[in-house]
Amino acid sequence: MTTREERFEALAREVIEPVRRFLARRTDADTAEEALADTLLVCWRRLDDVPDPPLPWVYGVARLTLANAERARGRRRRLEERLAAEPVPMPDPDLDPDGALASALAALPDDQADLLRLWAWEGLEPRDIAVVLGIGANAVSQRLRRAQQRLRDLMAQARHDPGPAGHEQGERRRP
Repeated sequence: MTTREERFEALAREVIEPVRRFLARRTDADTAEEALADTLLVCWRRLDDVPDPPLPWVYGVARLTLANAERARGRRRRLEERLAAEPVPMPDPDLDPDGALASALAALPDDQADLLRLWAWEGLEPRDIAVVLGIGANAVSQRLRRAQQRLRDLMAQARHDPGPAGHEQGERRRP
């Protein structure tokens, strides 16, 4: 009696190369490999439903898997286009009269700027930011502290750099 694993291995040996060629003729190499992996996963999950001969059925699975991948790629492309078209909100000029905050945010690495925006502008707590970023809350807290310190340093630098006429810009003294 053959085990489930042995049946799947025999199926995979029979269909993997024809399905790989089938997919390669229809899409780019990376998408073809991902669709092949997804097709084999469906074959594993539905091993008891695979008819004899299996190849036509597996081609059908591969075709649907590829269609799903193409739809996902289209959604991802449209989302990227929408996000690229959206202006990055900058601080209110009344709250940033010397432009130090805007300059400092622009000088930060994207990941630090995004983290600070999620915290300050969206009002999220580190545990919520962790969900957004897919990392632990402790990691968010550490990264947030580093980003805040870097922002403070950049703002101080922007305020103390000489302006175009050689004057100090927006220098503020604390009592």
